[in-house]
Amino acid sequence: MTAPQTSPTPQPPASTRRRPAGWLVWPVVLPGLLWAVLRLAGWEYGPLVQLLAFTPYVAAWTVVPLAVAVWSRRWWASGAALLAVVSLAVAVLPRAVPDGGRTATAADGVTVRVATANLLAGAADLTVLMELLRRERVDVLAMQEFTPAAEAELDRLGVGDLLPYRRADPEVGTTGSAVYARWPVTDDGVRRNVGGFAQSYGTVRPPGSGPVLVESAHPMAPFALHTLPSWRADLAGQPRPDPQGPPRILAGDFNATLDHAALRRLIATGYVDAADATGNGLVGTWGPYSGSPIPPVTLDRVLVDGRIGVRSVTVHRVPGSDHRMVVAGLVLPAA
Repeated sequence: MTAPQTSPTPQPPASTRRRPAGWLVWPVVLPGLLWAVLRLAGWEYGPLVQLLAFTPYVAAWTVVPLAVAVWSRRWWASGAALLAVVSLAVAVLPRAVPDGGRTATAADGVTVRVATANLLAGAADLTVLMELLRRERVDVLAMQEFTPAAEAELDRLGVGDLLPYRRADPEVGTTGSAVYARWPVTDDGVRRNVGGFAQSYGTVRPPGSGPVLVESAHPMAPFALHTLPSWRADLAGQPRPDPQGPPRILAGDFNATLDHAALRRLIATGYVDAADATGNGLVGTWGPYSGSPIPPVTLDRVLVDGRIGVRSVTVHRVPGSDHRMVVAGLVLPAA
């Protein structure tokens, strides 16, 4: 006898069988697209303020949804994923590329080295800080969370031999501030932000240049919802460059990244972010660095008046602090 013959059941192509349903792809694609919309629109509300600080990491991750959508042959989803990748790349990648129009060489004017360091309520290892000041040949130092004990310890370690002039406003806790300099600090004072942090300031005049205003910036941190109004007010209240007056430098812990519209608005008043100009804008300055899983973000920076050139930016670990010291090589206009 002959066994009855049956027709084989048609099977879809292997590539079709492997493709996930569209409803499985879109949930992977939409978060990156939504993040891009929020970032580009500057919608900073509630917890989004903290989350937007991590935009560079999200930008790197968005290539994963794009790969998934393309592999799945879901072309609408692929287009949306590509839009997220391009949008976030445009926002983030320029920080890693030096801006030749903003950088300068020593021949363009008077070279100075300006540093900023958050001491974490005075807990930073000041011996290491002194070593960095010597090695990096720092001329002007702005400090935040500057305490009376830190001032006394720096004096004991010989800071006066390196930076003999100062405007110091030490306070117990996190609100103190200081500006130390190699040259006399004149027309000095202190401002109190809405959020409570002090900002010491003064005018220095390096040999060969005109006067330069230097301020230790420290807006409120957006660590909780109730601090957001102060955070916005402190960033909005930072001094602006005056084209008719001396050039200005703001150096400090801004508690904001270039993915925050509030900081971008401040920079747009006439400042240049030194790290962004030199292609170091993605180097993290706040970790924390104590084993916490929070990835580093860039909170500490040196903003300079557009009349000031930028040569270099380096970032240095200071044990005991959750922030890193930023040193910027600047070129001031010649007198």
